[in-house]
Amino acid sequence: MSDFRFNERPPTDPVLLDIAHYILQRPVDSPLAYETARLCLIDSLGCGLAALSYPACTKLLGPIVPGTTVPGGARVPGTPFVLDPVQAAFNIGTLIRWLDFNDCWLAAEWGHPSDNLGGILAVADWLSRSAVAQGRAPLTMRDVLTAMVKAHEIQGCFALENAFNKVGLDHVLLVKLASTAVVGQLLGLTQDELVNALSLVFCDGQALRTYRHAPNTGSRKSWAAGDATSRAVWLALMAKTGEMGYPAVLSTKTWGFYDASFRGDAFKFQRPYGSYVMENVLFKISYPAEFHAQTAVEAAMQIHQRLRAQGRSSDDIREVTIRTQEAAIRIIDKRGPLHNPADRDHTMQYMVAVPLIFGRLTAADYEDDVAADPRVDALRGKMRCLEDPGFTQAYHDPERRAIPNALSVTLNDGTVLDEVCIEYPIGHRRRRAEGIPLLHAKFRAHLAGRFAAKQQQAILDASLDAARLDAMPVHEYMNLYI
Repeated sequence: MSDFRFNERPPTDPVLLDIAHYILQRPVDSPLAYETARLCLIDSLGCGLAALSYPACTKLLGPIVPGTTVPGGARVPGTPFVLDPVQAAFNIGTLIRWLDFNDCWLAAEWGHPSDNLGGILAVADWLSRSAVAQGRAPLTMRDVLTAMVKAHEIQGCFALENAFNKVGLDHVLLVKLASTAVVGQLLGLTQDELVNALSLVFCDGQALRTYRHAPNTGSRKSWAAGDATSRAVWLALMAKTGEMGYPAVLSTKTWGFYDASFRGDAFKFQRPYGSYVMENVLFKISYPAEFHAQTAVEAAMQIHQRLRAQGRSSDDIREVTIRTQEAAIRIIDKRGPLHNPADRDHTMQYMVAVPLIFGRLTAADYEDDVAADPRVDALRGKMRCLEDPGFTQAYHDPERRAIPNALSVTLNDGTVLDEVCIEYPIGHRRRRAEGIPLLHAKFRAHLAGRFAAKQQQAILDASLDAARLDAMPVHEYMNLYI
């Protein structure tokens, strides 16, 4: 064991300094990143509005003490809540993530960078209202978009080479890290204060992936990101008070993060921070499905249509073979009973069975009434997932970033249908032109489920006009969703 008696303060870990330098000194100069961030903003808020229809989500919302209202606090879209920024971040982050329908990033680690929007919007809204009350200029939505690009970049660049899942840690660690960084900038932290805040992230005990995997899958995976982004706000506020940091939090032998939580490995990085992640982020446009299954669901929809055209149905299926990537095998290849909606929306076989049977996959299809249909489990039992090494290679290739799945169906009479193989889901950058109109339609549908026509139009007018949105004070934009 090392001699810990020598108490000279170590130098700051370069990983922390690199993040702080990126946040405080590097501008975002990519028009594509801002264009994509605007899409991400409306898509994330739309997903949050849709989640308000689910009591399992709404029971978690609101202030810690019922009835509490914070003067000048942050608004929670689609609700009457006015909260402190920490609790508002939890509320907004939980809404955005609840239906597993917001954007996604896949690499050695997986995650949903728009989860950071919970902390970003809560803090930006609160700061804007405070500024106006004090006669100062508020933050604008351009500030929000910039924070989104940088949060995406931090979370995504870490995810490219560092598999927290392989050591049992949940990817929301990266939400906490990225949110702390960008929220710290919004709060006006100095470089030293920001490094302190980032070090506090790694001093935390980190969330386990227990709640994402069989046999323990449960609803915490739907609020874990809200918890992480709210914790980030709290840590950034702590640092703003002058609370000290821990410069070698990662590299200190035995007691540091690398040794204590990452099996002694140091973080690896594929590329410097820029705007790569936002430019290449994946949108869930058609289906609220775990992203490793998105192309499998698309393929299942095509097979459903083919069966109908032949006068057949899922009852005629004897066997389904799913060729997929290694990551999908590890995360969502699941047999046996499924216990709740959170269990079902992380099961490849369930997400394929529903479209084969019904010709659809919506958030409601993970609920108990659909799952109780005996055809679902019967069809699940006829499926097998196989890793295709070529699919795994395409998945990790930074130039392709494919998410391939291929479905092969054998019918009861021995007929083998032509395999349907899809490499890139409709939310992929390679299909962005095809996907944008559908993303807008998704947002319009989510607005229609919550607001009257006049309010819907006001939100659309502000959200779809890039110049108007960029210049709009944050609190005025958030007021549109009250």
